[in-house]
Amino acid sequence: MAVTTTNTCMGKTPTDAAAVCRYQRLWFAFANRRDPDHAAVRAVLDGFEGRLTTSNYIFDETISLCLYRLGHTVAERVGNVLLDPNTVDQIRLLPEDEQAAWALFRNRADKHYSFTDCTSFALMRRLGITTALALDSDFRIEGFELLP
Repeated sequence: MAVTTTNTCMGKTPTDAAAVCRYQRLWFAFANRRDPDHAAVRAVLDGFEGRLTTSNYIFDETISLCLYRLGHTVAERVGNVLLDPNTVDQIRLLPEDEQAAWALFRNRADKHYSFTDCTSFALMRRLGITTALALDSDFRIEGFELLP
């Protein structure tokens, strides 16, 4: 699997460029050609210019989802893409990100956000990331621009 995005901001930190936080469901749709969202995700990635960013939590969820639904070979390929610093900036959450995520999780019980979604929101706020590639509206509800 090859990511065909154009990364015009290589070598810069996420706050230096228009960064996008990747969501595990989106990676799954990209990896699975039979997924109903595959074409839309592919189109967005093909036209995207910026820096892709994800977290260690998203990495874990993505690899697990791909393993159980698509098999070890696909999970390994996706993992290799996510771990390639020329393709994606993988950011480890700090303890304060986890604390902010937990507070958000507790305070937004009516939204039914997953804890991992809350870690993405906290990380994006800390890094000043305003745009998310995701397939649900939770990011928009939290005030982020949503692609596709």
